[in-house]
Amino acid sequence: MQNLQRFEAQLIDWRRQLHASPELSNHEFETTKKLKAWLSEYGIASASWGLKTGLVAEIGSGHPIIALRADIDALPIFEEVEQDFTSKHQGVMHACGHDIHSSTILGAAILLKQHEAELHGTVRIIFQPAEENYTGAYEVLDAGVLDGVAAIFGFHNIPELPVGTFGTRAGAFYANVDRFNIKIQGKGGHAGRPHETKDPIVASAQLVQAVQTITSRVVDNLDTCVVSITQIHGGTTWNVLPESVHLEGTIRTHSKAVRAQVGEHLSQIVQGVALTHGVTANLEIDHGPAALINTPKWAEFSEKVAKEAGYQIEALPLYLIGEDFAAYLEQVPGVFVSIGSNSAYGLHHPKYQPDEALILPAAQYFVRLAQQVLDHLKQQQP
Repeated sequence: MQNLQRFEAQLIDWRRQLHASPELSNHEFETTKKLKAWLSEYGIASASWGLKTGLVAEIGSGHPIIALRADIDALPIFEEVEQDFTSKHQGVMHACGHDIHSSTILGAAILLKQHEAELHGTVRIIFQPAEENYTGAYEVLDAGVLDGVAAIFGFHNIPELPVGTFGTRAGAFYANVDRFNIKIQGKGGHAGRPHETKDPIVASAQLVQAVQTITSRVVDNLDTCVVSITQIHGGTTWNVLPESVHLEGTIRTHSKAVRAQVGEHLSQIVQGVALTHGVTANLEIDHGPAALINTPKWAEFSEKVAKEAGYQIEALPLYLIGEDFAAYLEQVPGVFVSIGSNSAYGLHHPKYQPDEALILPAAQYFVRLAQQVLDHLKQQQP
């Protein structure tokens, strides 16, 4: 027990070191060095696999091969939590808990190394860069890290759940994430002579209202859909009507069909409003990560193991946030799960403060999961 307590203290210390020195997507150079050194202390070799940042380690040997993934990047947020390990990098913060994820999977790797001779296959440990800008998973795939992998597993901490709780879903879980930009080009002029202009502000106001009809009058009420305009920029002073207005926003859905339907209807609305007001409008949609679709078999399997590990199982709703782990699940079966972190403030908030008590139990859970998945897959081999 004393050794386990020391190990938990070590994991928490590593988490705090990561938290104090956060790095943005694709710039996780020091984070990568730290993780490599800590793995090496326990006799675990790791390699870059050609990635600029991030690293991959393997424990065990032979087939089957499964993967555990943790993300390692931080966010451009000014931390507002006063603690001994507050971010030393001004304007950068682990406000999503990737430091928690990394220390957890690091702990799992070390515990698995202690039982390496008993493993019926290989566990590939992936410390993935650049989740926050949705490019890291694709970099990992392009590097061939998932070649030969039979199943992949990952998790996210959930602030609204208490420590000791666990949840996942079969099928759709996290959302398709799309970003759109709209530029409305009008004709500026004197605010006291609006009839001589083509006012892009009035057109923008109508557009904001019209876009809300997509969720209320176009998409089936039984399908999940959010369309939010999050930025409007136009004008420079009080007595001049501007030449143009720029709007930006996001679309969140869970099915390919609804994703396509929303994009098509948004385009119709933009062009219709532009025609009505005699302005021109340009719409660009940037498709982010696809919806995260858990393999039902592994969702059920992971929940069974969580029960055995003593977790309280929660029935979770569909999430409308994005997660690039979805890219892995388009190529390899697996599951993404949620583990409670009990923070008064949510993800991406400057006062987000997860409970470190989740780290060791979650590491032990992933050890148990990896062992049982390998055993199961070994039994299925001819």
